[in-house]
Amino acid sequence: MAEPPGQVHPVVDEGIAGNRVLANSVLFGVNAQARFLRDTAALSGARYVILLEGINDIGFTLTPAAQIIAGYENLIAAAHAAGLKIFGATLTPFQGSPDYSAAGEADREAVNRWIRASGAFDGVIDFDQAVRDPADPLRLLPAYDSGDHLHPNDAGYQAMADAIKLAVFRP
Repeated sequence: MAEPPGQVHPVVDEGIAGNRVLANSVLFGVNAQARFLRDTAALSGARYVILLEGINDIGFTLTPAAQIIAGYENLIAAAHAAGLKIFGATLTPFQGSPDYSAAGEADREAVNRWIRASGAFDGVIDFDQAVRDPADPLRLLPAYDSGDHLHPNDAGYQAMADAIKLAVFRP
């Protein structure tokens, strides 16, 4: 269904490179839990949140999946208390990046299983599926890799954007 002419749907991106769900960083700022309400509910007209956080908790600090999931549960509760719908985004592959480890991969997979299956979020956006290499699912598809094996390039970010079904954001 086409939108009426002049219909505006603003989007705010509060992404912070290096940010984490649980830990603060001198270089990368306060954690997502500390800044969540400021970055979401405090914004006029905010109704929806897409949460893509956790890969830096895994890669930088080897935070166990259970702790990240507990952090997600706090963020989900805060979103719901503020009247926001919150969508969980799966964590993208990172094999080949300097922060990759087998233990970290196991935690990423556990977090993604929980995001997909728990029902705790109001919906799921599967960025992992959108950008992973089907021949090597622990890695970004080479056409989507910025070169650091962690961050997508422009084509990868477009694939992530395309994975978002805009119909879920209609009243």
